Amino acid sequence: MVWLLCPLALLVAVMLLQAWLASREAADRAFDRLLDAASLSIAEQVRWQQSRLWMDLPPSALEMLATDAEERVFYALYDAHGHFVTGNRSLPTLPAENGSQMSYGDVTSRGMPLRLGVLRARLEGWDRSDRFEVRVAQTREGRRALANQLFLASLVNIVIIAGLAVVVVLLSARFALEPLTRLRRAIRQRNPRTLAPLELPLPRELAELRQTLNELLARMRRVRANQERFIGDASHQLKTPLAGLSTRAELALRQSDPATWREALATMHGTATKTARLAGQLLSLTRLNNPEATPAKQAVDLTALARRCVREAFSRHHRRGVDLGVEAPEHAVMVSTNDWQLEEALNNLIENASLYGASQVTVQVTDTPPRLAVIDDGPGIPESQRLLMLRPFHRGQETGDGSGLGLAIVDSIARAHDIRLSLQAVHPDHPERPGLCIALTFSSDA
Repeated sequence: MVWLLCPLALLVAVMLLQAWLASREAADRAFDRLLDAASLSIAEQVRWQQSRLWMDLPPSALEMLATDAEERVFYALYDAHGHFVTGNRSLPTLPAENGSQMSYGDVTSRGMPLRLGVLRARLEGWDRSDRFEVRVAQTREGRRALANQLFLASLVNIVIIAGLAVVVVLLSARFALEPLTRLRRAIRQRNPRTLAPLELPLPRELAELRQTLNELLARMRRVRANQERFIGDASHQLKTPLAGLSTRAELALRQSDPATWREALATMHGTATKTARLAGQLLSLTRLNNPEATPAKQAVDLTALARRCVREAFSRHHRRGVDLGVEAPEHAVMVSTNDWQLEEALNNLIENASLYGASQVTVQVTDTPPRLAVIDDGPGIPESQRLLMLRPFHRGQETGDGSGLGLAIVDSIARAHDIRLSLQAVHPDHPERPGLCIALTFSSDA
């Protein structure tokens, strides 16, 4: 609430300053009119007598300047040459103001601050028209008293208005912040595990805030659903191989033949390798399917990527009897994508082709348009099953050591980077081994 009162306090300070300046100006204007009237009254009594200016000062001329403040009044009469004629104190002159007969100014005489009025006039007789100046000065006690009185009246009004404004501001702020208070209570009282949308009725001005919070909760629900799906998939998929490992180890411990132990260890090693690959694929799929993840893109050379993946996988596939090669142009084929995700997709495609019966696998790169393809001579995938193969844990055939996650990972990567994924037979006229070409086609501006 304090921050709401700071602008109000600044406004009150400005109003008080303006009231003080206005009070001084009003007091000066009122007393200047008295100086004007006194000067005119004195000027009416100026005569030409005995070859010189003469003045018979009327008592009323100075009495009109007398106030309860008991300020002192001075006057002087000067001829056209600036010579002092008569008065109770010599006073300085003032420059004329735009041809006006009367000039006002603040002066100091003998260390005393005065308000001076100078009237320039001339004799009105038929035989003489000599110019002269009537100078009337007054101390400032009366002006200060009047200015203080006017300021005090303004101060009372300003204080009353400021008090009412503070009350209005505080009440308005309280009523305006009441919906926010209800929203805060509703959020604080919610179960931390609850991600349901907020249904709290709020004014139209705060409806956008509620909508933003609900959007945040929706994103959190998607993230949690993705985590729960990963936990469910992992527990389901890892339970069988882990149970198999335990059973195989238990059976091997009951045997005393080293050959049986070796066979059991070989089987357990294969199962552990498959399980580790399955866990890695599950982690990759979960990370790729995170609805809030935004992959960072950079320039990637498809030629260098294909050669690197083939080089790293060559020995492993050669031991399996798979002929792995690469067909790529000599020059770089650049695309804008995420390096590790595209490498993950290519590794999965190569591994899938090897695990599902291919004896020859070729990684092919073309540049018009940029295209990365894995071509094999395996049994292929029937056209009716190709879309189903993009689902996690869906396997088109029971043979092979795949987990059913490879193509799902590739599909997730393709959708994240707007890459067109296509599956088609290499030799459709050979129904027994038609082969399979899985291509990732990039847009020409990628």
